[in-house]
Amino acid sequence: MSRDYYEVLGVTKNATQDEVKKAFHKLAHQHHPDKKGGNEAKFKEINEAYQVLSNVSKRQQYDQFGANFGSGNQGGSGGGGFSWQDFSRAQQQSGGFGGGNPFGDGAQFDFGDLGDVFSDFFGFSNQGGGRGKKQTPKGRDMQVQISLPFIEAVFGVEKTFDLPKNVNCEHCAGSGAEPGSKVKTCPTCGGQGRVGRIQRTILGNFQAYAVCDACQGEGVQIEKKCVQCHGVGVVRETKKIKVKIPAGISTGQSIHLPHEGEAVGKKGQPGDLYILVQVEADPRFNRQGDDIYSKINLNIIQATLGDKIEIETVDGPIKLTIPEGTQAGTIFRLAGKGVPKLKRFGRGDHLVETVVKVPKHLNRRQRELLEEFKKVE
Repeated sequence: MSRDYYEVLGVTKNATQDEVKKAFHKLAHQHHPDKKGGNEAKFKEINEAYQVLSNVSKRQQYDQFGANFGSGNQGGSGGGGFSWQDFSRAQQQSGGFGGGNPFGDGAQFDFGDLGDVFSDFFGFSNQGGGRGKKQTPKGRDMQVQISLPFIEAVFGVEKTFDLPKNVNCEHCAGSGAEPGSKVKTCPTCGGQGRVGRIQRTILGNFQAYAVCDACQGEGVQIEKKCVQCHGVGVVRETKKIKVKIPAGISTGQSIHLPHEGEAVGKKGQPGDLYILVQVEADPRFNRQGDDIYSKINLNIIQATLGDKIEIETVDGPIKLTIPEGTQAGTIFRLAGKGVPKLKRFGRGDHLVETVVKVPKHLNRRQRELLEEFKKVE
């Protein structure tokens, strides 16, 4: 391969082995051919680069001799490791994916870092040949949207709302078993919730693990199921959720409430709840970041001679002094009268822009006075 292996993985030559591994994982997930939008050629290229850079000795030879370090000209050992070209030929000879191990029945290949990549697509996991580790189940995350008036979003508020969701059954405390009935360890999986089997893959044979059919992954078998939840461990109820909305929140931001999502019974933890905020518009104000903008109308007399007028702010009405000779588009800054800065100290400003209204219709006396003013000017 003529391309720079470091460039292929998007890392520098000084990258640590951990950085190389992380870069490979990210790119392998992105370009895997069994994934929608995947790229088989790119995936093969990524793997070839990783097979070299993840091996300390091969990486040293590559840094010294370049991509041809394994050709034999430098006296080194083969550096390709796992050749996708050889794989393609072997796959054709064996009849495709289902035709057997392209490396031979006795071939040994280090599944290693490819484990979590292929498990996403082939539905198994590899634990280095040991027994599969049962993962703690987690309930489904939930998301709700709430609408807030402009002022409530500025200063914050506490909200309470009803949320239908799965909660742990109180009758059986989420165990799924009728109180007093016996619960025994599943004899099929020994309480692990998963059973091992040999999985044939494009990389050879591996010990894989699947959910135990006898206990459905629970690891236990119930003598008598709960009469309330029928052995599920959860029931559907409507719960009141109380949440404190912080001052300064804006549209599109969310609040994370851990463990307020759906429950999955005693042996798992509830999912999380995300509250998406939508702030209602206020005709008096326009928010930009932490600043608030508004406009005030002045007649030509107020703009010319000056005045003291009342304006609206989020803190309530205040008096604003208009100096004489104020021009249209003049902006007055009210420091610290804007939106509280979210998770920070201080507030933004309130900026007030003047709009000078010119009368469209004048009575006779008004026209005479303006004509006289014109002569003076």
